[in-house]
Amino acid sequence: MKVAIINFPGTNSEIDTKWAFDKLGCDSEILWHKESSIDADLVVLPGGFSHGDYLRTAAIAKFSPIMEAVKAHAKKGGYILGICNGFQMLLELGLLPGAMNKNLSLNFIAKFHCLKVISNSNKFLSNCEVGEILKVPIAHGEGNYHIDNYSLFKMQDKEQILLKYCDENGEILNPNGSVDGIAGICDENKKIFGLMPHPERACDELNGSVCGIKMLKGFL
Repeated sequence: MKVAIINFPGTNSEIDTKWAFDKLGCDSEILWHKESSIDADLVVLPGGFSHGDYLRTAAIAKFSPIMEAVKAHAKKGGYILGICNGFQMLLELGLLPGAMNKNLSLNFIAKFHCLKVISNSNKFLSNCEVGEILKVPIAHGEGNYHIDNYSLFKMQDKEQILLKYCDENGEILNPNGSVDGIAGICDENKKIFGLMPHPERACDELNGSVCGIKMLKGFL
């Protein structure tokens, strides 16, 4: 599988993301944001602080030249994964519904956190069981996902809510104030995925968890 990982000024997870997909045997490459074309099965918008997060997180990244190719990839039904800052970019582009606010505590959060699998009727989490608890790092200052009630109900009906924050027993434990404890979602066609946690940082026992590699392996 060919994977294109987009690198913006301020991105800091492109190497980790490439390492994770290389570990899975994928043909991966890192593309600079000023490129104008993409030839891949999966496009990954990785975590970091694109353009320093000036103005508003991901507000500048959506104008990068390569974003036209990202939108074209989405239009033809290609897979896209947005991790943390990448998730914020997908919201800014309108490829996923909702918006992101600062964490309710107004503090940056960096730690391992448990996630509960809400839906596995998609390629990304196809190797996971519904209700399974995953242990994956989070690292963000703006992870407070917001969406109106009507759209939230629609997402629930269409199984677009994929992951929720929880404790080790699966009870909701919300670190940032996200609506309904949401940590990850997808589009109606289940081709575009966004999540605030970092699966690429949980791909080896040395990192403290292999839950991330189980998630990413779903794309193969």
